[in-house]
Amino acid sequence: MDDAALLWAWREGNRAAGEELFERHYATVERFFRNKVAEPDDLIQQTFVACVEAKTRFRGDSKFRTFLLGIAINVLRTHYHRIQRQRGMSPLHDTSLADLGQTPSRILSDRDEERLLLEALRRLPLQLQLLLELRYWDELKHEELAELLELPRSTINTRLRRGRELLEQQLRELAASPQLLRSTITRLDDWVEQQRRRSPLAHHDREPSA
Repeated sequence: MDDAALLWAWREGNRAAGEELFERHYATVERFFRNKVAEPDDLIQQTFVACVEAKTRFRGDSKFRTFLLGIAINVLRTHYHRIQRQRGMSPLHDTSLADLGQTPSRILSDRDEERLLLEALRRLPLQLQLLLELRYWDELKHEELAELLELPRSTINTRLRRGRELLEQQLRELAASPQLLRSTITRLDDWVEQQRRRSPLAHHDREPSA
């Protein structure tokens, strides 16, 4: 069954269909949070709870995965806004994970290039880190990004270019050697792909209600 059929069955009270949807998309949500917060489990749970609550409002205009990522983005923004208010920090769009003191839940590689990539991403403004990861980790199309982030497609294109430029700038500043910088930038898409394919954390009980 495709996602649309599973969602329809879930709305009709088929609990197993809801569980199958969550099993199918859990890795996407886990990957989304693991690069952005130290302890992602609570935010992952909040995302799926919100999905349960919103299931009847999903009209099917977009893919279910895009719908789920939209919920995850809102959960993440709420989390960051809370930290921002507590610390009296600058506007969120100008803030990076490094500014917020947030670290990835784990370093997902023993390769220096991938570790360098993750650290460089943490130093980008949040809006650009989010955009780059949604584009390259989650492989969202420009139209989907524009819908999720409520931005014109032209703005998406401009910010993606700016994000890549700033990412390479951060890589240059952080690289311990010219050789490491060269191998990271030369194979940047390869390191991104390897991060995208990392196995998700073992997941917890997250049964959707009917």
